[in-house]
Amino acid sequence: MKIICVGDNVVDYYLDQQNYYPGGNAVNVAVNCKRYGAEKSSYIGVFGDDEPAEHIKKCLKDEDVDFSYSRKVYASTGMPQVSHTEDGDRVFLGGPKDTAQHIFRLRLTQNDFDYISTFDVCHTSFYSNIEPDLEKISQICNVSFDFSDDFTLEYVKSVAHLVKFAFFSGSERTEEEINELIDVVNSLGVKVIGITLGSEGALFIRKNKRYLQPVKSTQVIDTMGAGDGFIAGFLVSYITDENMEKALDFAADCAAKSCSYNGGLGYPHVFGGIYDNK
Repeated sequence: MKIICVGDNVVDYYLDQQNYYPGGNAVNVAVNCKRYGAEKSSYIGVFGDDEPAEHIKKCLKDEDVDFSYSRKVYASTGMPQVSHTEDGDRVFLGGPKDTAQHIFRLRLTQNDFDYISTFDVCHTSFYSNIEPDLEKISQICNVSFDFSDDFTLEYVKSVAHLVKFAFFSGSERTEEEINELIDVVNSLGVKVIGITLGSEGALFIRKNKRYLQPVKSTQVIDTMGAGDGFIAGFLVSYITDENMEKALDFAADCAAKSCSYNGGLGYPHVFGGIYDNK
């Protein structure tokens, strides 16, 4: 199984530790896919020109994730602030608004499209800002898309018809809202729909059949990146043999592992700069 992830890279700044950790949905999924058995995992994104960007690159190198098609710009790396509740859930408190992730949009070239076409699946997300290129990607590679929890039904309708694997965070949605979402996404031809439900596990739908996967018991250190770990585990397993039950069980194991260390991937780095939240 070969996957390429296109989109965001940031560092998550933990206020209580004064450390930051590599993150961003696309980076997290790329690294976790490689950890959990992908033959090849690559990442395309826009890097800043600062120490946090170099730290993300070091993580990718250490995890054998290729990022040679990425860009570098003269801007700082996105650094959302993070605090935690007593049970380990993360709380995002915002961050700088003049970063590489805010002021530059990745514009894919024909060379990029040729490279993407060599992979089994291209994963991206709501936070990656590549909607203008999504139709062309869908013509050359299966698309996996994480809508996170910020989606509206109007946005879903504008994107999901180009997607094979659609992932959503539904822990804050009512049962009625989730059923409406499923109906809409099914009508757009998405092959596999995945909705994480927090402590209630995950609900997946394929060919109108519903699968409910409970969470796996683990000692929770930090829930950052658990959803990305779930997505990565599912994609690696499902694309290998298309067994839903097996893929969901493996994905739950991967999500549990993601909760056993700080940060989305580990790799803490002491923050020594001045935080500018402008």
